[in-house]
Amino acid sequence: MSGGVLIVGGSVGGIRTARALRNEGYAGAVTVVEAESHLPYDKPPLSKVPLDGDAHVPLLTAEEARELGIELVLGSVAVELRAQTNQLVLADGVVLDYDELVIATGAAARPSPWTGPGVHVLRTLADARALRESLQGASRLLVVGAGFIGAEVASLARKQGIEVTIVDPAPIPMARIVGDGLGERLSDLHRTNGVETKFGTTVSTLDRVDGGLRAQLSDGSEFPVDAVVVGIGAVLDVGWLESSGLTLDDGVVCDEYGRTPTFTHIHAVGDISKWYQPRLDKSARVEHWTNAVEQANTVAHNIVHPDDLQAHDPVAYVWSDQYNWKIQLFGTRDTTADPLVVEQSDPLRLAAIWQDSDGRASGGFTVNWPKASVQLRRTIAAGGPADAVHTQLSTPAVKR
Repeated sequence: MSGGVLIVGGSVGGIRTARALRNEGYAGAVTVVEAESHLPYDKPPLSKVPLDGDAHVPLLTAEEARELGIELVLGSVAVELRAQTNQLVLADGVVLDYDELVIATGAAARPSPWTGPGVHVLRTLADARALRESLQGASRLLVVGAGFIGAEVASLARKQGIEVTIVDPAPIPMARIVGDGLGERLSDLHRTNGVETKFGTTVSTLDRVDGGLRAQLSDGSEFPVDAVVVGIGAVLDVGWLESSGLTLDDGVVCDEYGRTPTFTHIHAVGDISKWYQPRLDKSARVEHWTNAVEQANTVAHNIVHPDDLQAHDPVAYVWSDQYNWKIQLFGTRDTTADPLVVEQSDPLRLAAIWQDSDGRASGGFTVNWPKASVQLRRTIAAGGPADAVHTQLSTPAVKR
């Protein structure tokens, strides 16, 4: 291959960049290099699709790739970037040239301290399929880590009638995301759905006994389990960039246009991108699906229209499906401060609004309330006052 746009990573950010390039009228070569041998697929369904369903949701079919003129190089791992000469080296020794490079390799699941049959992480389609196979006929699941992945897996398992114990070293695991008060509500959500929570606790040992697994926790409790899911974070895939000359600092450092400062024809999107955000006047990574899509559109535009650069200045957004709650989070939240809260019952709807020192809405959290979610995100983007949106959401018209 010679020239064109080379995208490393068949993630949602990578594939959406390829699609957006064609939508912007780019006529040159577009190539996507992906380490996995599967056609590119979406990641959120891996922990959201029911355990008896197929978690494979393609981002791009082979037919679509042909129609769009997107070359897919699957099962190929990038091992070195030669930024000075515009070359990418693959594990099999193949060297690819490019005019523009988009880095979209994202992250891998942080390795589990334990390995072997019945012990799982969840980051890839292979992980999801192995977990589903392991849970067929299972009666008890141990989830290590009560973040979004752990909580969603616990929810799916309970819907299948599987007993679940969830362990996390933090006394209120989601306090780091929404503060103590709402964090405790999320802890209670597990309990009201029949999950045994062991928070402020760690797994001391995980042993194989009589063909199964037996867990011992730091509080002294012991119990057998059929399977274990370990969700303790992610590790950025930046090893192949260490000799590239790019600035790496908790990700690939980029300006507000998605370009690396040293090589402006190299861009990064998705989890791996540490993008300068004018709204916050700082660089930060945003590990969320919506952000990756929006970044992809921005990068594609800027590649095709270098004289009309557009900045990406996002309001961070993430959603999580847990039991009968559809949770949405927006912006930045000072978890040491108490948010303004609007709540109604029958059915349950909840909205929380955080504000900055000037009283502007800076972050939000909603449960089962789509209208409030839209209004909150718009208000945060516009820098609107928190008390005004709180009043609007409290009116009967909005409650309906």
